Amino acid sequence: MSVKGRIVVIDDEVNAAAALETLLQEDGYEVARAHDARAGLQLLEQVEPDIVLTDLRMPGMDGIELLVKIKEIRPETMVILMTAYGTVKTAVKAMKLGAEDYLSKPIDVEELEVVLQKTLERKGLLEEARTLRKRLEQKYRFDNLVGESPEMLAVFKTIRQVAPSSASVLLLGESGTGKELFAQALHQNSPRRNKPFIKVACAALPETLLESELFGHEKGSFTGAVYTRAGRFEAADGGTLFLDEIGDITPTVQVKLLRFLEEREFERVGGNRTFKVDVRIVAATHRDLRKKLEENTFREDLYYRLNVIEVHIPPLRERPGDIPLLTHHFLRKFAEANKKEITSVSDDVLALLLAHEWPGNVRELENAMERAVVLSNEALLNPSHFPTLRKTTGEAPRPAPAAGLGVRIPGSTLSDLEREAILRTLEAVGGSTSKAASILDISARKIQYKLKEYQQQGVVVKRRGAQAAK
Repeated sequence: MSVKGRIVVIDDEVNAAAALETLLQEDGYEVARAHDARAGLQLLEQVEPDIVLTDLRMPGMDGIELLVKIKEIRPETMVILMTAYGTVKTAVKAMKLGAEDYLSKPIDVEELEVVLQKTLERKGLLEEARTLRKRLEQKYRFDNLVGESPEMLAVFKTIRQVAPSSASVLLLGESGTGKELFAQALHQNSPRRNKPFIKVACAALPETLLESELFGHEKGSFTGAVYTRAGRFEAADGGTLFLDEIGDITPTVQVKLLRFLEEREFERVGGNRTFKVDVRIVAATHRDLRKKLEENTFREDLYYRLNVIEVHIPPLRERPGDIPLLTHHFLRKFAEANKKEITSVSDDVLALLLAHEWPGNVRELENAMERAVVLSNEALLNPSHFPTLRKTTGEAPRPAPAAGLGVRIPGSTLSDLEREAILRTLEAVGGSTSKAASILDISARKIQYKLKEYQQQGVVVKRRGAQAAK
């Protein structure tokens, strides 16, 4: 029979404690007992119980003092007090100090079972909430925002500086660059982390529904409004409201949003009661808002209210140095999720990934890696696992294969290692000297000079036409 839970019984009445121990053991609980508070505290270190059932009136340290001690050393342990001298005043005091429940002696067996089950269920929910909170903190901590390029390091620095404030933030970047992830990171690293993070996809809803979604509505305010409904602003009180694709909202919604940003108040659709909430706004868009200002389709005053802090998230094609890092991050993530022993990607795969333009940005790379891991039965991913990329990647001109490079470490000169690095990188990026220069952190002119040198040495064959693609 499986154990329902671990319980420690603390009661100075030896016979009563023994009887309760026997009763609970027969009901499927794992039970230990002590006959005074100090012995009970020592027992807690050995047993790590789910619940402590303790008498209120005991010599030395009473049940209330014991409750305080338990909550200091094991705040996750649930405490239920038992007493034959129960009063409402004592019960209220115990509950305020953290007691889960209160039972009167003599103990009613059926009531005891109900209270224990309810307490264990609550403990399970609290543990699940703690676990989810830890996962959120782990997922959205800055260390897990993957990137080491100068562009991304600058973004991380800005996010760190901005997160503790309540300033509105405007996240700009193409679709798939991870704007929602950065919004979550802002929230999780702010003083609002224990309050709600509410997100609204502005482009997914028509004007009437978006207005109701954001600000709520009163019963009968429009066809279908059969009951009063609170909006996302009220739900996010004390926390963060993430407005995705803010560039798509209509003039009517723009006006109401502007009023909130200026006065921190709003009314529900069809209502006249004014609501005030404490909400931080983080907005995001892939659209050119300055162009929309010129076209008079986005309010200038709203733009500047939203754009207190502007964070531009660069597309993946502008930071190819992050591709290997992201590739291995997603490989570990999906290999673990799918319980597969896939440890690495081949050099050919890395070259393929570096040569791709990634119009879908990090999201496209993530999807490509997940697809490859799911479809692979090998320990090493190879180009056959990325058929879509092979079809969409253009046939950019590449330098001719190097003759007999095969450098060894140790055993090769620095000149050999430099030649290997330049030629392999050029091959990986489709022959683009500018991309290779960015990855190697040298000038494109130096790469062009070195290519001439290698051609003169006969290491690479000069291609017809001009130099390597720029």
